[in-house]
Amino acid sequence: MSRKYLIGTALLLGLAGTAHATSFVVTTDAVVRAFASSTDATSDLSSSFRDDKIVQAARDDAASFVGSQGAIRGAKLESAFMHIRSNMPSLQVSDAQLAQAILAI
Repeated sequence: MSRKYLIGTALLLGLAGTAHATSFVVTTDAVVRAFASSTDATSDLSSSFRDDKIVQAARDDAASFVGSQGAIRGAKLESAFMHIRSNMPSLQVSDAQLAQAILAI
């Protein structure tokens, strides 16, 4: 093999490794930022609805929802979801995250 071929191959391999590392960093940063914003949102939710009777009444349903991985959706939990989302329309969390936040209250 020629020396130019070996240098070219080494350069390409080096660039490929850098591309994978960069995409890993970008992906990791995006996941961390999404988790942080989700955690902030559920934290805000916990403090906003700590004394709310509708949300408090949904705690048992939230536990069933989380324990069944979303298979059990009680009426009180559905009511709490609607109540929370109508009071916090900019909240961007899944039902599972919302149920976990209700349990954390």
